[in-house]
Amino acid sequence: MHDTMLATASVTIAAPPATVWKALVSPEAIKQYMFGTEVTSKWKEGAPIVWTGEFQGKLYEDKGEILRMDEGRLLQYTHYSNVSGDVDTPENYHTVTMELSEDSAGTRVAVTQDNNANEDDRTRSEQTWKGILDALKDYLER
Repeated sequence: MHDTMLATASVTIAAPPATVWKALVSPEAIKQYMFGTEVTSKWKEGAPIVWTGEFQGKLYEDKGEILRMDEGRLLQYTHYSNVSGDVDTPENYHTVTMELSEDSAGTRVAVTQDNNANEDDRTRSEQTWKGILDALKDYLER
C-alpha cells in the first residue's frame, strides 16, 4: 500500500451534520453530486458498495466494502475502480474516509483516500474529491 500518498480534500457546508450525512448515504442525492453515479449498498458495516455509471465516456463499475459507519460523523469504505487498469486485488483498493465535524459555518467534511500510486495519482484524486465536495456543497446549499 502507498500509505504515504494520502489524498485529502475538505469543504465546509452551510448545513447541519444530519443533513450532510443523509446526502452521503442517499443514492438519490449521490447521483446529484457524484457524476450521476448509481450507488447500491445496504449502508452498514461489512456491506458491499457498488458505483456504476459513465465517466468521461467510459462505463464503470466500482466496488468496495463499508468498513466503518458512525452516523453523522464518519463513513469509511474501500474502493476499487475497474477503469483504473489495475488488477482487482486487495493491494489495488483505496480506503476512503469521510469525517464530518460541526463548525461555526455548518459542517466540515474532510475526505482522505490512501494508496495513491504516485504524486500524479494523489493530485488527481485530490482534484476529483475537491470537485465532488464542491458539488455536494452546491447541492445542499441551493
